[in-house]
Amino acid sequence: MKSSKLNWHTNLEEAQTLSKEQDKPILIYFTGSDWCAPCKKLKEDFFESPEFRHKAEKLVLVVIDYPRRVDLLSQEQLDYNKTVIAKYNKQQTFPKIVMLNSKGKEMGRISGYSPTRDTSKHFTFISEHI
Repeated sequence: MKSSKLNWHTNLEEAQTLSKEQDKPILIYFTGSDWCAPCKKLKEDFFESPEFRHKAEKLVLVVIDYPRRVDLLSQEQLDYNKTVIAKYNKQQTFPKIVMLNSKGKEMGRISGYSPTRDTSKHFTFISEHI
């Protein structure tokens, strides 16, 4: 997610500390960066859009990647990501966005991405929580 020029965190606990300090909700993005076609399209259409960049100023962003290629992440990061997936994405649905408030309580979640590449549901979901 580095190419999007946004400050994506890979550690939820660090993000929760920032969320409390800044009183901002947390957006957790679950992706399979090297195998999930809808994830790649959502990244391009939604996360890399100017409209999302504007909304991201009001969020603490976390990306939890679950790649098939083991060389894309360190073993430590992959193990960590699996623990976050077990807590917030038990069904292992990709892509998935989960919103947490600054106290760490889940506020909502949205899964999947339309084959028509319609981002309106995702923007509505984000807007409801910021």
